[in-house]
Amino acid sequence: MGLRNSQYYAIMREYEKKQLKSHDIQTARYEEVYQKIPEFKSLDDSISILSVQYGKKLLNGDDKAIASLKEELAILRSSKQSLLTSAGFPADYLEPVYECKDCKDTGYIGNQKCHCFRKAIIKLLYEESNILELPVEADFKNFRLDFYSPSYYDKKTGRSAREIMEDTLQICHQFIDSFGKDFRNLFFYGSVGVGKTYLSACIAREIMEREFSVLYFSAPQLFNVLAQTTFDKKDVDSRNMNDYIFSCDLLIIDDLGSEYTNSFIASQFFTCINERLLHKKSTIISTNLSLESLADLYTERSFSRITSSYTLLKIIGDDIRIRKKLEHREDH
Repeated sequence: MGLRNSQYYAIMREYEKKQLKSHDIQTARYEEVYQKIPEFKSLDDSISILSVQYGKKLLNGDDKAIASLKEELAILRSSKQSLLTSAGFPADYLEPVYECKDCKDTGYIGNQKCHCFRKAIIKLLYEESNILELPVEADFKNFRLDFYSPSYYDKKTGRSAREIMEDTLQICHQFIDSFGKDFRNLFFYGSVGVGKTYLSACIAREIMEREFSVLYFSAPQLFNVLAQTTFDKKDVDSRNMNDYIFSCDLLIIDDLGSEYTNSFIASQFFTCINERLLHKKSTIISTNLSLESLADLYTERSFSRITSSYTLLKIIGDDIRIRKKLEHREDH
């Protein structure tokens, strides 16, 4: 889905390491057994010699060679098993040691990705997303609607914080469920501490669980990367990250307006959101700015793109961080 070639090869290299590790363990165990049970090595040598002999017979047209070979091999293998267990080794001691027995550390079962491969994809996407910087508890399962008061009203619409958040949650889940099929963008705005970043992180986790690539940046981080790429063409890491900013399945720009804004930043912001719109790559933006301030800081062109191509979601309510601190004090 959202896996780049470099990401795919990174995962496959990990599988190669697992296979090498398994091979090394098995080799070491064989050496241990050979040292402790010399007869075991002799039986292995006999099996090798026998296989070559019967191979020649098959080439010479001996049709009974396969049946005879199977009988003799069965006897030798039974003898090996008896030697192994009588020496105190587990019966499966010389079997390959796989981290995933289902795919035997190949990542695939037939032509289908193994469940362990899917876990590896999600792990890699998390590591590259910057989401790990956000609170661990940022998950819809932990979302508390009770933080949004039914008696806290928006002066313009007359709707309560609870009503607004209930609708917002519904839109967020629609965004997640349709991701990869419908092209959508979200714009969260409202005062400090009402849960905009938390919502973005919740969505990001859900999207990555579906194996799409997500990239999270605070606005200052994002513009630092874009500036570094612009002013230092030799910075390979910044250039790669710059490419990923434009190509990832979901880009999250958090706390827009917290950066120092000038004409360069405004231009970079427009380029970023416009390119992603052109390539139908979804973006979530959160800000403490009002829509009026947004237009003043980032030009009419950016404002036009956002108001026409994003679902605008105003969130109101008390500062949740303050409420959590008060709850914590009461508990102690």
